[in-house]
Amino acid sequence: MSSWKGKTRGGILGYKIFVWALKYFGLSFAYFLLLFVVTYFIFSSRKAFHSIYFYFHSVLNYSIFRSLKNVYLNYYYFGQVILDKIALLTGLQNRFTFDFEGEEYLRQMDKGGMLISAHIGNWEIAGQLLNRLEKNINIILFDAEHEQIKGYLSDVFTERRVNFIIIKDDYSHLQVIREALQRGEIIAMHGDRFIEGNKVFWVNFLGKPAPFPAGPVNLAARFGVPVSFVFAVKETRRHYHFFATPLRNVEFSANLKKREVILREAVEDYVTALEKTVLRYPLQWFNYYKFWGIPGKSFLN
Repeated sequence: MSSWKGKTRGGILGYKIFVWALKYFGLSFAYFLLLFVVTYFIFSSRKAFHSIYFYFHSVLNYSIFRSLKNVYLNYYYFGQVILDKIALLTGLQNRFTFDFEGEEYLRQMDKGGMLISAHIGNWEIAGQLLNRLEKNINIILFDAEHEQIKGYLSDVFTERRVNFIIIKDDYSHLQVIREALQRGEIIAMHGDRFIEGNKVFWVNFLGKPAPFPAGPVNLAARFGVPVSFVFAVKETRRHYHFFATPLRNVEFSANLKKREVILREAVEDYVTALEKTVLRYPLQWFNYYKFWGIPGKSFLN
């Protein structure tokens, strides 16, 4: 079975370089540097290259030439998203314009709620909307080895209403989540990655089965808060479009079989919303590992 290993390529030095470039030379110069960074990563990240090439060629059925071209563009978009993310959260939001579709749904989260997003586009852009709503956002991080990055970005983002919650092996993060929701705050997390051992549902995604974690919707059910599936994508160089789906309440049932059905239906709804977004913005899908497969056998093996 394919699973994410809980690690994201890169380190704190890369973030510091990006912040330095933005501070002293501006966003356009940082974008220019990306041309060289992208070339380096294409040749130095063989597994990631094959995974994203598989997505374009075997999943979306693009030609070999178009797939290779889109691999480069995908890496370049990813670099831009990282730069935009830092620029936005360090107070440079006036450099960008935004469309917010579904803002009214988030305004209904007056007693807290969950935003479930994915590794597409720039989901942290939601922080811009939450600032307007005067809502605190708690971002759940799976890659616990990046405590240093989390600490560094927390210092950089001092003016934002952002808090980071790291997933812990002892499940102590659940109490932190509970307390945040009791304060009426927002919990944001991705729903398209899991670590080996997590409960998953196999759902047809872009024509091939893929595993999606039950954890995000299960948290919403257990804490009794509404869920919205949110995605923020880059439409032009300086313009983003934020989408939020109508609120969904995921029932928590004591009956295990009924609970299984409820959670699967919620995950399938999430996958439907994700698939619609990916098909509309295929270059902004940023999962660089073996994503599709069947239990015990990956299509990429």
